[in-house]
Amino acid sequence: MSPYEAVVLAGGAARRLGGADKPAVPVGGRTLLARVLAACADADRTVVVGPRRPTPGRTVVWTREQPPGGGPLPALDAGLRATQGPLVAVLAADQPFLTPAHLATLRAAVPDDADGVLLRDRTGRDQPLTAVYRTDPLRRELALAVAEYGTLTGLPLHIVLSGLHLRRLASDDTLDCDTWADIAAARARIRDHGQVLDEWIAAVKAELGIDPDVDTKALLDTARDAAHSVARPAAPLSTFLIGYAAALHGMSPLEAAAKVSDLAHRWSEESAGDRNAEGTGDTRGTGSGRP
Repeated sequence: MSPYEAVVLAGGAARRLGGADKPAVPVGGRTLLARVLAACADADRTVVVGPRRPTPGRTVVWTREQPPGGGPLPALDAGLRATQGPLVAVLAADQPFLTPAHLATLRAAVPDDADGVLLRDRTGRDQPLTAVYRTDPLRRELALAVAEYGTLTGLPLHIVLSGLHLRRLASDDTLDCDTWADIAAARARIRDHGQVLDEWIAAVKAELGIDPDVDTKALLDTARDAAHSVARPAAPLSTFLIGYAAALHGMSPLEAAAKVSDLAHRWSEESAGDRNAEGTGDTRGTGSGRP
């Protein structure tokens, strides 16, 4: 797949949030900006347009639109000036459910004869800030807008997008958060049983500044084996020791988990053998009998 750069627009007044710093609002323990940056982690370069904020674990290029608060087109122009490649993902910093898969789908869908591709959400609205564009046509339309209007300040995005040949991809999701009700709904969705564990693991990895390739099912299976075969408190202690061993010896968490799971099964088999031996009065091999 073609390499790309990302421009994340993280300014704006967030009037529907009472002027709150929307990119810094936490959802599931991570800020909205951090979530969008995680979605474009494979970009060759990521440019964030807006006030500087903490981005633990990510190196980004910061820039500001002129004048600050001048609207999406000056922000887009400032972001593009810091890019070099032929393909750019343009993203808003308020999308808690944007994923690398969304961006991979967009990048793969850019036709040879089009200037870009954007998502159309389930309400039928175009999402020009969830899109991948060819950089040169986007720069061309920005320059034409400046030539026609004398400025980009205050102009709507469609002034530029109307001059581009774009493909739309339908999405069955709504990715952005505009109001506090949207934020509350996103937080509730993250706590849903079906995805809370994945969200928690992602938050922990971000908090610790690590990104191991974790086979969640294998680790949970190991914790279950330890809890059932040994004792319930053995589960959290075992998972801690798996992580410690992986860090100390450089083995993969999956390899360490497999070793512990095998040990738990052997432990259980020994215990079962001991119980059977006690029932028959045969204590050979249990360490409690005499030869």
